Amino acid sequence: MSTMINMVRSLAAVAALAIATPALAAGGNVEIDYQDWSFAGPFGSFDRAQLQRGFKVYRENCSACHGLSRVAFRNLAENGGPSFSEDQAKQIASEYTVVDGPDDYGDMYDRPAILADRFPSPFPNENAARAANNGAYPPDFSLLAKARAAQRGFPWFVFDIFTQYQENGPDYIYSLLTGYVDAPEGVVVPDGQYYNHSFLAGQFISMAPPLYDEAVEYTDGTPMTVENYAKDVASFMMWAAEPHLEERKKIGFRVMIFLIVFAGLLYFTKKSLWRNVDH
Repeated sequence: MSTMINMVRSLAAVAALAIATPALAAGGNVEIDYQDWSFAGPFGSFDRAQLQRGFKVYRENCSACHGLSRVAFRNLAENGGPSFSEDQAKQIASEYTVVDGPDDYGDMYDRPAILADRFPSPFPNENAARAANNGAYPPDFSLLAKARAAQRGFPWFVFDIFTQYQENGPDYIYSLLTGYVDAPEGVVVPDGQYYNHSFLAGQFISMAPPLYDEAVEYTDGTPMTVENYAKDVASFMMWAAEPHLEERKKIGFRVMIFLIVFAGLLYFTKKSLWRNVDH
């Protein structure tokens, strides 16, 4: 009996410590700056203006190194996305060049992209990408908001089940993009790397700070700050990783309503059929 009591006390102590000291499963001193997202929660949706600004940040600031290979130009004009018009999407596509072919002579050739094409990679292959980035390989942006995320430790992941928190990917991307700071005293940053207190793989990252105030011009009056750039491009990357997020939430809500109604019908049917039967 005393052994059981001691085990219960130990588990209670561990739970209390976890509650008192929130930590990321990634460990270390990773700092995550949690943001309020329009697409958070069961009824959340993307902010169209924010997606368009995020695409502008990607195109003007990130596309030279990072691909978007799983996104087609037509997706920019589809429901649930940035809501560009079809003509706007065609114009954007025409400004890119893709490799096509072979032609009648068996040769590959370049042509302007069309809506059916996907965003071309900025490099012909991984070796070329590494050679242009001091050995580092810039990841593709298509699924990064779902693939790169700081996992929250106990008990926070339990709470996340009830709060439906699923924005750890955009939160991490935002934190990474705004996490470039001067290294603490006594910390030596290796040549060709930069100190970032939100990088999951360690404190040193090969990517130079990609964002600066007023680096990308906004035409809708949104302040042109690193924080806004980071939040906008993180939102755009979330859409790229899950373009049907809004439709998924709508379907989920309808299913829940159906299940509630169906459960009610089953209950009253059972009451009606068995009301005169002795139990």
